[in-house]
Amino acid sequence: MAADVRVFADAEELGEALASEILERYERSTDAFLLGCPGGRSLRSTYRALARRGAELERLVVVMMDEYVPVPPVDAHHSCRGFALRELAAPLGIPEGRVWLPDPDDPAAYDERIRAAGGIDLFLLASGASDGHVAFLPPGSAPDEGTRVVELAESTRRDNLATFPDFASLEDVPHRGVSVGLGTIRGARAVRLVLHGADKRAAAARLLELGRFDPEWPASVVYACDDGAILLDEAARP
Repeated sequence: MAADVRVFADAEELGEALASEILERYERSTDAFLLGCPGGRSLRSTYRALARRGAELERLVVVMMDEYVPVPPVDAHHSCRGFALRELAAPLGIPEGRVWLPDPDDPAAYDERIRAAGGIDLFLLASGASDGHVAFLPPGSAPDEGTRVVELAESTRRDNLATFPDFASLEDVPHRGVSVGLGTIRGARAVRLVLHGADKRAAAARLLELGRFDPEWPASVVYACDDGAILLDEAARP
């Protein structure tokens, strides 16, 4: 399935455009609006652009993609919950109760919770620079799997050194995480995959060259979605 490819001057322009799309979709909705969100660097310009709009988002639910296992304290530098509270909940005025994360003790309950709330309206994705991982899903992930506890690939753990620079070394990066599955992502009404910066150029080239879903490059799940788009800035454009 083809995916729309959109190119922007830089990460800030990309973030502004994606924030506008989020708000447009939110305004067209009438019930709870579930926004699938990654942690890390790639969506920060979008989150900050969204916060600058100052919109009332009383129906917005933040559905985070993953969390490390064992679950770190919320004030740990690599806590996905901590990231969500700092970068999304506080700036957008969203109470903690509308920030969801998967539970490693009952991963399947996350997919059921999403279904019961009407499904994810828009899933935002980022791609690993070296292996195309999304969330914590390693190369070789199946397209229909749901939320589960996974072993992080060494390539993903190396990417996490850049995502969370307070890790002193690879040995400090956890080996396991609880993560939505590619099936969870594919169930969203729309999916937007974001890559910006020169460090993502090789990943973008691999993704665009594929032009289809390949389980060895999980970010290519965007091609298996009914409404998928790839958003790049000029620095990441191959």
